[in-house]
Amino acid sequence: MLYDLRRADIRIKWLVTGLLATLGLSYVFGAVMVALYAGFTPQRVAATYAGPEMSMAMPPETTVVVQRPMAMADFAKPEVHTVDSALLIQDTHVHVPMYGLIAAALGVVVVGLSVSRRWALGLIVLLFAAPWLDFAGMWLTKFASPRFAIVTLAGGWAMGVAYLIVTALAIHQMWLSRERS
Repeated sequence: MLYDLRRADIRIKWLVTGLLATLGLSYVFGAVMVALYAGFTPQRVAATYAGPEMSMAMPPETTVVVQRPMAMADFAKPEVHTVDSALLIQDTHVHVPMYGLIAAALGVVVVGLSVSRRWALGLIVLLFAAPWLDFAGMWLTKFASPRFAIVTLAGGWAMGVAYLIVTALAIHQMWLSRERS
């Protein structure tokens, strides 16, 4: 074992706790964003990524205001957010490196956990495989078949589950275990 979070210096424990809390907050807001824009069902994800290409055109020089009557029920209909190829490229460019850094940071936490080598390797693989599944699902949904939306959902849920496992083990071993220093 390279280091043991149970017996780590208090500064390391607070550093890891702060990291986990900050990542947890970002995961919560990430889930809210997904709920708002893509949803948590294969149908909504497919509509988001397999939908028609929309160009990212510049706003017009002038605007036109149109008024039309709407029933209250019209406000309850969810707006379908679509992701075109350009936005998918941008999202991949921005998110994949960050997911790699997050997986690496959580992987360093895993190395300090008192778990078997097999469990640690499994968690590290899951931390890196989950975002790959997430984005592979988006690209496959966009260019192969809407049925691949389930891969995106599996990757997203796997990211959340991996984070929760690492966090629960780390918090328990650092702060709740009797073997603390």
